[in-house]
Amino acid sequence: MEEIMMLEECPICRGAGMIMHEGGWNVQVECCDCSAHTVYVEYNNEEEKLEAEKAVVHLWNIGKVITSERGE
Repeated sequence: MEEIMMLEECPICRGAGMIMHEGGWNVQVECCDCSAHTVYVEYNNEEEKLEAEKAVVHLWNIGKVITSERGE
């Protein structure tokens, strides 16, 4: 049975987050409103891809994000 990953609201602006893959080798979660995002997590295959997605969802949900706000 596949685990369902739920994204919380953006910890900065309460906007919607979206899982973003880039180039087929890394993933992050990014806010659709303020562009706050998690770090990129790299993967090499489908198994690692799922683990990378779980990692960025966890980081997002606990509020570990990068913003372009002053002082960041």
